[in-house]
Amino acid sequence: MTSKKIFSWLAAAVICSLIPAGCAPRPEGPGITGVEPGELPGEVVTLALKFTPQDSTTYRVITEEKRSVKFEGDLAKEPTLKGGQTGNRAEMTFTRQIESIDDKGKAVAKITIKGVKYLAKVKDNTVLDFDSSRAGDQNKPLAKLIGQSYTIGITPAGQVTEVIDVEQAQAAVSGGTLGATTASALLRPDAIKQRHTILALAAADKNQLRTGDNWSSIKNFSFGLMGAKSYEKIYTLKEVKDIDGRRIAIVEMNAIPTSAAAEQLNQEEAVNALSQIFGSGETYTYTGQLKLDLTEGKVEKYLEELQLEWLMMDPSAKQTGDKEPDALKMTAIRLHSLEKID
Repeated sequence: MTSKKIFSWLAAAVICSLIPAGCAPRPEGPGITGVEPGELPGEVVTLALKFTPQDSTTYRVITEEKRSVKFEGDLAKEPTLKGGQTGNRAEMTFTRQIESIDDKGKAVAKITIKGVKYLAKVKDNTVLDFDSSRAGDQNKPLAKLIGQSYTIGITPAGQVTEVIDVEQAQAAVSGGTLGATTASALLRPDAIKQRHTILALAAADKNQLRTGDNWSSIKNFSFGLMGAKSYEKIYTLKEVKDIDGRRIAIVEMNAIPTSAAAEQLNQEEAVNALSQIFGSGETYTYTGQLKLDLTEGKVEKYLEELQLEWLMMDPSAKQTGDKEPDALKMTAIRLHSLEKID
């Protein structure tokens, strides 16, 4: 088999990897590790959530997981090699009502779903498009999510410790259709924890901070045949300012690939990664920001986004001025956004 045929076979394998199951993020790595506060001048602030019994707040959360493949050169002319975009985007509006608070500050919060949008594509083909605000979608399976509630335990550090009383909501949306299984997936405990956890907050014993202080955590992702990637996310308290009588802390984030704590994961999956079989170029951006209202102890806005791109060339290709070499470009996006709207 020639190297060109091998490359074409590998390209076809990448197409097969364009399935929604490959989009799920790995669980968090080791717990958040803090950096001792620096000796910078300025006030010390407590970067943490605050809870008040019966307080109710409305948020909109968006999660997106997307991958795409584009072929270049002669590969783009092959009828059997069709790229495209696969992934999903979920948007949920919910109210969070604090029911109780224990002596350590952990709250029990009731979450009630007010609105849902969901878009799923497989190789550029829309397989599910739902918007609870559309009149024509009121009788679709995902519409059963509206008004459903579940309860979570959440700490001042933004960690969801448990999911309570979700069984009734799960029973309400059960069914065999794609819409019903999607609704059920949105109510899985792991999905609920991911939706409500605030990753950009420091651990409880490291949350006394001055401007310029930083802390970090590790995030692991699996990208199917492209293998696993691990990032050490570094958060920095950039500034604290007064806005309309409130103290607002602004945290910015960047990340560096891999770390000693994540090497084992990478080694375990590298044997199955196409990126290990032939040469590739890889670029990434992983950024985020948190705006925390210190006065009320509530998140105003929170965003983390990873964009990762691989460019792989046919090793047998000879680049000339009049012919583009065979290559494929694969892009992955992970996004998590939370915004207070009331």
